[in-house]
Amino acid sequence: MGDTHTGTPRGRQREADRNDARLMQAAREVFAEQGWDAPVSEIARRAGIGMGSLYRRYPSKELLAQRMRIAGMEQLVTQARTALTEEPDPWAAFTRFLRDALSAQGQGGPLLPLVGGRLPATDDVVAAAGRLRAALDDLVGGAHRAGVLRADFTSADIPLLLEHLTARIPVAGERAAALHLRYLDLVLAGLRTSAADQPTDLPGPAPHWAELSELWNAHEG
Repeated sequence: MGDTHTGTPRGRQREADRNDARLMQAAREVFAEQGWDAPVSEIARRAGIGMGSLYRRYPSKELLAQRMRIAGMEQLVTQARTALTEEPDPWAAFTRFLRDALSAQGQGGPLLPLVGGRLPATDDVVAAAGRLRAALDDLVGGAHRAGVLRADFTSADIPLLLEHLTARIPVAGERAAALHLRYLDLVLAGLRTSAADQPTDLPGPAPHWAELSELWNAHEG
């Protein structure tokens, strides 16, 4: 029999999950606005959660940021798998994923500049990164096999592409979201290919996953 109030174990877990989701969003927004030196108290205030509750769950800023990092990757995995499941057309799955990811990430700005180079790669981070890589490989691989995505675009391009497309711009929130999607459409027009209209090669070598791992995990001197 299901619980009907938050006093039960299941109810308390749901409340904890809601608090955690608010914390992740607040942390991303605050770090994006104020940088790594942003006070944890501001994250708690924006999330509507007491400092005691925050520190019981995340005793340090580093642990909070690691969870934010993993949550960001888990969200992308869910979006990629959902697109692959619900969109039988490979191009539709690819574009849906990018639009969903861009809309979600645009709410807090790009993640890599916030925590890249500051945090070690824990076992949980490595596992989440592996799941993300597999999901993006499936997404891009399907589009390549269908011949609708230029062959020199790789799955490792996606995280960096999202970083570029979610750069903070000096306009109001709704306008910024609309502009981000506009620029995504421009990018998609250059990524789609057909036998009758082969694009020229992209300049420079494609990124690779080892390179991204170095960006994420290198410690600052």
